[in-house]
Amino acid sequence: MYQLYIANKNYSSWSLRPWVLMTTLGIAFEERLTPFVPGSNWTPFRHFSPSGTVPCLHHNGQIIWDSLAIIEYLAEHHVDVWPIDLKARTWARCAAAEMHSGFSALRQECPMNCAVRVDLNSRSDALERDILRLDELWQQGFSQFGGPYLAGADFSAVDAFFAPVAFRVRSFAIPLSPASMRYVSLLLNTEAMLQWDAAAIAEPWVDQAHDDEIAAAGTIVEDRRTATAG
Repeated sequence: MYQLYIANKNYSSWSLRPWVLMTTLGIAFEERLTPFVPGSNWTPFRHFSPSGTVPCLHHNGQIIWDSLAIIEYLAEHHVDVWPIDLKARTWARCAAAEMHSGFSALRQECPMNCAVRVDLNSRSDALERDILRLDELWQQGFSQFGGPYLAGADFSAVDAFFAPVAFRVRSFAIPLSPASMRYVSLLLNTEAMLQWDAAAIAEPWVDQAHDDEIAAAGTIVEDRRTATAG
């Protein structure tokens, strides 16, 4: 069986990608969660990940330590990871790769924290460009492949790559077109995303470094966490 190593669900957008894909597609796996620690996660994560980062997948003696590499490894074993249609699959791979390597302002100014709602202090020009590009990209997918997911009727890897963005849109009230907001709602209300969200707000750990990023971004107007630091 697959073993998927992840970090805190409240913060780890990278961990969410393979987790939500495997959960949604019914790919069985053992979840192995190691919380973030103050300072550096290099030492605890290095026990299972060569790069000292999450997520990391172990399977039949293979170790795959990058979210995009994990998705491609899964695609070699499960036909529904990417769309079957060649045009949709090609577009989906491009969109996922763009998310994997781009949208840096969105990542930095709107870090993932499932539990909170935040009034942003401001939106930089770089963040505004990322928001415009995000909406443009999603609209392209809906137009070409008919929705409701980015590459057609079924959830696939490209949706998994944008799943963390859905949490960011909710947390920071990021303005998007009506069609894109419907897609955000669709993602947030999938069974896998609801499971992740519930687990995130119930976690017994609070990582101060991640919370400090949120405090720097704006004013927290809601925090749904049910646990305290410890």
